[in-house]
Amino acid sequence: MMNLATLGGGCFWCTEAVFQQVRGVTRVTSGYSGGHVPRPTYEQVVTGRTGHAEVVQVEFDDEVISYRDLLMIFFGTHDPTTPDRQGADVGTQYRSVIFHHDERQRGEALDVIAKLDHEGVFGARLVTHVAPFEAFYEAEGYHQDFYKNNPNYGYCRAVVSPKVAKLRASFADKLVAVPTR
Repeated sequence: MMNLATLGGGCFWCTEAVFQQVRGVTRVTSGYSGGHVPRPTYEQVVTGRTGHAEVVQVEFDDEVISYRDLLMIFFGTHDPTTPDRQGADVGTQYRSVIFHHDERQRGEALDVIAKLDHEGVFGARLVTHVAPFEAFYEAEGYHQDFYKNNPNYGYCRAVVSPKVAKLRASFADKLVAVPTR
């Protein structure tokens, strides 16, 4: 059965590149959620004044990949312990956030966060926000498939590629065939 997950783990180029490689994921769209401005542009979002986070909307087949497994990949490929930042990307638009689409997703997100905190997996408490999904605004076309289309772009080589490598090392059993480059 097809489902949606809306996740923000810093720059959406990174999060998109990660989830595009997961078996059972049929579509990943970069965009914006969680703000108060309808149909924001990238230029508005990066100011940090719209309240939006850079997110990806992940369409997935839950008969192939569970929501819980998507969450484990999400947490395993970004730093959920730094408020409003991922590396050099700083601002509320880069916050770690899960926008749940129903109470089941909310419960699973809170359960996974509690489990990771209890186990001390990250050495610090998770600051990931869990909030109800309200709206998703698709990012401009040039943001879609950014890593696929620009693998040699400086940010992609320095930031996205290491996240993809971490995904491949930690979640190989959840991936589609790994492309060779």
